[in-house]
Amino acid sequence: MTDFFHDYLTVGAFIAFGALLGAAMLGLAALIRPSNPNRIKSESYECGIAPVGGGWSQTHIRYYVFALLFLIFDVEAIFLFPWATQIESLGGGPLAVMAAFIATLALGLVYAWRSGVLEWE
Repeated sequence: MTDFFHDYLTVGAFIAFGALLGAAMLGLAALIRPSNPNRIKSESYECGIAPVGGGWSQTHIRYYVFALLFLIFDVEAIFLFPWATQIESLGGGPLAVMAAFIATLALGLVYAWRSGVLEWE
């Protein structure tokens, strides 16, 4: 067996051992934990205040859009780091591509701002 495959075998053994250990701990916890279900334990608990009304409430779509915008800009920012570490060796072509990429992100941010998505009311 080559060193290349031996390294993969080592990683696979660690993954298998971790999965086995996790399953064993969960199984042991299921065996030794107390189980006394009742109606009071099944109720919602919110900071010591008795729950009022149902557990379902509708959330405004604006919060989801705000979260998606954050996620998009956060993930896109990750693409800047590898490029920034190699900027001196890349030359002018990739610089123009990255400038277009950043301009597209800026246009998306301006559009979101002007359409009122970033308003937190």
